[in-house]
Amino acid sequence: MVKITRTSNIKQVPEYIEDLGFGKIFTDHMFVMDYSKEEGWNNPEIVPYAPISLDPSSVCFHYGQNIFEGMKAYRHEDEKIYLFRPRDHIARFNESCVRMCIPMVDEEDMLKYIEKLIVVDNKWVPSFEGSSLYIRPFIIATTPTLGVKPAVNYKMIIIMSPVGSYYENGIEPINIHVETELVRATQGGVGNVKTAGNYAASLLAQQRASRKGFDQVLWLDSFYHKYIEEVGVMNIFFSFNKKIVTPKLNGTILPGVTRQTVIDLCNSWEVDIEERRISIEEVTRACYQNKLEEIFGTGTAAVISPIGQFSYDKKKYQVNNGEIGQVSQSLFDVINQIQYGEMEDQFNWLHRVKI
Repeated sequence: MVKITRTSNIKQVPEYIEDLGFGKIFTDHMFVMDYSKEEGWNNPEIVPYAPISLDPSSVCFHYGQNIFEGMKAYRHEDEKIYLFRPRDHIARFNESCVRMCIPMVDEEDMLKYIEKLIVVDNKWVPSFEGSSLYIRPFIIATTPTLGVKPAVNYKMIIIMSPVGSYYENGIEPINIHVETELVRATQGGVGNVKTAGNYAASLLAQQRASRKGFDQVLWLDSFYHKYIEEVGVMNIFFSFNKKIVTPKLNGTILPGVTRQTVIDLCNSWEVDIEERRISIEEVTRACYQNKLEEIFGTGTAAVISPIGQFSYDKKKYQVNNGEIGQVSQSLFDVINQIQYGEMEDQFNWLHRVKI
């Protein structure tokens, strides 16, 4: 049973999509639940959105024992609300728990918690074109100790934020810089886990690239500095001679839900798709030989992010004349149409939230 304490300080729901942005506005309530060695996960509550109090020596502050997930809910034309592939997100959440020595959460219970929070704050699911409700579950280690060992106390929180379209002016190609010095993840590390340190480690390279006028960073492997891994915080795909290729999951690459959605769609369309190692030399060579047709990133926020240009070894390479490719556009259109209920969901990806 989830205890619900409703807020007396109701916020104003944004009236215009321009007011949304991404992750700047939060709903009236949040979900919280605690874990102790004696009781396991206990005391699930929905409470007013507010700051939390933690001991300054909490393990999450000093040793980074925390994980998070991100998914979205969509309001359809008939006003019904749907989650997109929530069980896949929750399963990945638990996989992150295992790697970070955090107790797993019952997956069906967690889906119910998310649904209940959406029901309480359902007015916050926007109906603007291209908008959605971003849902951020996370777990932090709260045991007060400076000993380097797994905590015995944890807190799970779910917060939600109405977000606008990732592309304010429609889907547009971005330009990226291939990072050859810094690395995001290494074999045996936590590159395949949604833990805060992964993202903190990416900030310096992104900051450097932004100063040079690039939108994102393309990460290479940590050992050879030649095999492609991710672009920014997204998975990446290439089209060579009508074949779609994406880096194989190897323990350093996040198993993206949108990544799997693209693979599933390509397979259903009988498009030739392959998961394997891809070197930056293969990409530049294909570009010179006019065999590189498209590059695009995939992720929950942007869904599909076409790449129109990349820079490597002080040289710039244009992709598809800097324009959106046919595959990128088709994937973006179809995934969005399924998410918003404009196309039949033959994959059973949508989960209705009953209000």
